[in-house]
Amino acid sequence: MSDVSNVRVEAIGETVGEAKWAALRELEQLVPGLDREAVEFQVVSEGERGLLGVGFTPAQVVASAVVAPGQHGEESAAAAAAREFVDRVAAAIGASVTSSATEREGVVTVTCSGTDLGLLIGKHGQTIDAIQYLANAIVRIEGGDHAVVVDAAGYRARRTASLETVAQRAARKAAATGHRVELDPMTPVERKIVHEALKDDPEVETLSEGSEPNRYVAVLPRHAAV
Repeated sequence: MSDVSNVRVEAIGETVGEAKWAALRELEQLVPGLDREAVEFQVVSEGERGLLGVGFTPAQVVASAVVAPGQHGEESAAAAAAREFVDRVAAAIGASVTSSATEREGVVTVTCSGTDLGLLIGKHGQTIDAIQYLANAIVRIEGGDHAVVVDAAGYRARRTASLETVAQRAARKAAATGHRVELDPMTPVERKIVHEALKDDPEVETLSEGSEPNRYVAVLPRHAAV
């Protein structure tokens, strides 16, 4: 049966549905043209919300798909180097994860799955952002011209959507009240997402203020004093 292979990924989420969504996204990165109907899911844990939100345990699933040879591309040298770097860092911090890497249009995406994703991501994404920053720094030092994105079970997409929602709410509040709105401290990657989300808003402007690691985004109504 060398004509086919089985691709498996693990993912977590607040609910089983979110975990399945994250696993499906990861599979689609690994297998271009994936037939979603052919994906099989195994629920490892349905998760526990805990009493009054204390003791939350995420849901965990394993998704698998049988694919034909050539359906998932060979790993490029750049993708292999980025994946190996992420694996070394994950091992160094004690995070047991499984990683895969793909390269498309000058961007290498390293996707991690497993039970220790919380440790890999870190508080407010600080750890995973630091890993991504170092991976890109190494590429520049070695003369590469590609970018590296480090993701974990759909974390980037979920966090981006959340930050864009926060940005829009802050913009509406600043425009309605005429006063600046200061957001919580964020990493450079997250601040960029907020700036991008509001850059074309005619009613507000954004500034990064403060010092690391407590640097934050301030949303101001247009023409307001800083």
